[in-house]
Amino acid sequence: MSSYTTATSPIETDLEPTATQHIGIKKLESTLSLSPSLPGSQTGKQSWLIFTAAVFLVSVPVFIEAPLVRSLPSVSIVITGFWIWLSLKLMSRSQTYLWGDLLLGFSWSWLTGAIYWGWLRWEPLFHLPIESIGLPFAIWCLSRNWGKVGNWFYLGSLFGTVLTDLYFYLVDLMPYWRQIMRTDPQGASQILKNALAQVQTPWGESWAIVLAVALLTVGLVSLGKQERHWYAFSGAVLSTILVDSLFLIAAIIA
Repeated sequence: MSSYTTATSPIETDLEPTATQHIGIKKLESTLSLSPSLPGSQTGKQSWLIFTAAVFLVSVPVFIEAPLVRSLPSVSIVITGFWIWLSLKLMSRSQTYLWGDLLLGFSWSWLTGAIYWGWLRWEPLFHLPIESIGLPFAIWCLSRNWGKVGNWFYLGSLFGTVLTDLYFYLVDLMPYWRQIMRTDPQGASQILKNALAQVQTPWGESWAIVLAVALLTVGLVSLGKQERHWYAFSGAVLSTILVDSLFLIAAIIA
């Protein structure tokens, strides 16, 4: 009996790791099947947080910077310095680097908005040149593979601005832009109604559909690329539709 036990022990010993490995593989397969996104559920969650933050940061100037910059443009310029300081501070730590990166890209959007809407808002021809001030810096950083999340956010915001301004040119809304920037709130209501009538023509509606589809296509295709900087870009592009819709609703209510 002792010889039998001795003979079978090595076989049992050899089988034990195999069974353990089998159980481990089953657990791994179960875990992977439950994981909602790859690469890594944590990475997927962080990407969507970046997307949400990008949407929020594009919408912020509409509700906060726009009224502030009309009365206190110099304060808006000073706040830009605070955004840059905070972004660099966040980027100095690995745990918060991505958020600092995104905030740095937002700083460019905030700065250009402060300059244009504070001092040059009466002339729409200056809008795109001013909004593009950060473009050389963004291209320079991306060529060195630095600050990808923030710079792609800025590029997405700029892309949305380009298409919005293109619509204004195509539908001949620039005269209304100039008028509304030089009138009081009481007179703005009628100007908005006149502009809305221009939008509701077949020409205006057709171009609105074309440019909305373009924004949706670029935004959704970017989401399929998985990298976090593309989520920032997509959030900035898709939120342009939200912001433009808010302006349309304001014109309808007026």
